[in-house]
Amino acid sequence: MKIAYDAKRIFSSWSGLGNYSRDLVRVLAIYYPDNQYLLFNKKKSERGEAILKLPNVTFVQTTKGTLSRQLKTGIDAQNNDADIFHGLSGELPLRWNSKPIKKVVTIHDLIFERYPEYYTWVDRKIHFWKFKKAAQSADKIIAISEQTKKDIIHYLKAPESKIEVVYQGCHASFKEKQSEEILNQIKEKFNLPDRFLLNVGTIEPRKNLLNVVKALKGSKIPLVVVGAKKPKYFKLIEKEINKGKIEVQFLSGVSMEELAGIYKLAEIFIYPSFFEGFGIPVIEALFSETVVITSNTSCLPEAGGPDSVYVNPENVDDIRAKINFLWENESERKRRAEKGLQFVQRFNDEVIADEMMKVYESLV
Repeated sequence: MKIAYDAKRIFSSWSGLGNYSRDLVRVLAIYYPDNQYLLFNKKKSERGEAILKLPNVTFVQTTKGTLSRQLKTGIDAQNNDADIFHGLSGELPLRWNSKPIKKVVTIHDLIFERYPEYYTWVDRKIHFWKFKKAAQSADKIIAISEQTKKDIIHYLKAPESKIEVVYQGCHASFKEKQSEEILNQIKEKFNLPDRFLLNVGTIEPRKNLLNVVKALKGSKIPLVVVGAKKPKYFKLIEKEINKGKIEVQFLSGVSMEELAGIYKLAEIFIYPSFFEGFGIPVIEALFSETVVITSNTSCLPEAGGPDSVYVNPENVDDIRAKINFLWENESERKRRAEKGLQFVQRFNDEVIADEMMKVYESLV
């Protein structure tokens, strides 16, 4: 089978959609080596270097021209005799020729519909049009969670029979054992406290770091945050930190291997987002054997499983109580971390590769 991908995110994004795209192609190429995997984009970058080293993964430069991603990529895939074209980030090309090809699109979330206040009017309209068009033209829609599947049915009016849920995995670094020596080097490099609460993710209103900071007021629990800052929201957080005299450390320039070590060094991982399509940081923490506190909303219980601790993300007192409960109970942290590691195996590479390949094979 020859499978073509819209590889824009593979080569342009270090996080989020980029990680999803790279991890999916990687696991498919490893577990189903007899297939050919074609990555279509205008140009390569270092972000895709690792998967391009796999013998069955090939870069194909999209034909140049105005709106080449939308107007040329699909036809390029057909002219390369691809059996399937997979749009990895909610979009499919708009133009095709008469050669047969099956179309698959992954839709990660419809947060722009659920929380329109986080987006401009123009962005919402563009996102909706692209997603709706892709859902209509796709032979199969991949939803990354049951929550996203429900939203696709509700907002895009796609038939349920067209949608398959295939969960996301995470980078291999989070599943690897790191020696005490390596962990100590990471701890020293970033000057991490002996014990700390960890938060990972873009510092923006939807991720809800502000309520974590408010929940730590009056405590002596250090917080370490890894993520890009949205300036306006970050100023609110800074103000709360200074008012409450809270010990917070913001890290940048962290490699994937270093991030995996930071997860392992953390006492607790906290992720009280208001809404997610899936929540990869939750499974990164579970693979790292670190107990998780996350929201009782959207898909997060799907990612966190029965032994993570759940909070109402709008309730600062609830967040504070759950942090304190775990911070003071080592045996409970250990028990939940062990159970979480068992649960998260359902997001392992081989499982995800098998489920995605079943979708592909159902089409050809």
